[in-house]
Amino acid sequence: MKKEDILLIGGGGHAKSVIDVIELEGKYNIVGIVDKKELIGNSVLGHKIIACDDELAKLRESYSTAIVCVGHIKSNSIRVSIFNKLQELNFSLATVISPLAYVSKYACLEKGTVVMHHALINANAKIGKNCIINSKALIEHDAVIQDNVHISTGAIINGGSIIKENSFFGSGSIIKEYASSEGFVNAGSLVK
Repeated sequence: MKKEDILLIGGGGHAKSVIDVIELEGKYNIVGIVDKKELIGNSVLGHKIIACDDELAKLRESYSTAIVCVGHIKSNSIRVSIFNKLQELNFSLATVISPLAYVSKYACLEKGTVVMHHALINANAKIGKNCIINSKALIEHDAVIQDNVHISTGAIINGGSIIKENSFFGSGSIIKEYASSEGFVNAGSLVK
C-alpha cells in the first residue's frame, strides 16, 4: 500500500516527537518540513526543511496533506494561525495516532490532532481539532477536549471533564471527574 505524502509545518522539538509517531504509524511519507526561511536546507531527524510559511500556497499545488508540528507551551497563537492558514489553502489536516497509544473505537478525534506514544483515550471521549495529546496522557470516558488544546505528558483527564478551547494542561496534572478547566494549568496541578 502506498503511503500518503505529508508536509510537516514546524521543525522544532515538537516536530521531532511527531516525526517519531508518523514513522512508527507507517501511514504517511514525510515529503518535507516547512519552517523559517533561514533554516531551509537543514534537517530534522533526517527530514529536510524544504520551504518557509510564505511558500504554503505553492506547496499546496503539489501536496494535499499537512500537520502542524509547532508546539503549544506559553501560547498556541502560532499553532492556531498555521492551522487556520492550512484550512484556508484547502489542505487536508492529518490526524496522527501512535500505534503505541490506545484510542477507543467509541472515541471521536477531529482533524489535525496528534496522539503521542502510550496515551490512552477511552470510550466516548471527544477530542477537538488541532490538539496535542502528549505521551502517557489519560483521557477518560466522556471527557471533552475542545479545539487547539495541549494535554501534556502524563496528565489525567478524568471522566466527564471538559478542557476548554486553547487551553494548556500541564504535565502530571489531574482534573477531577466532571470538572471544567480553561487557560494555562501548571505541571502537577489538581483541578477540582
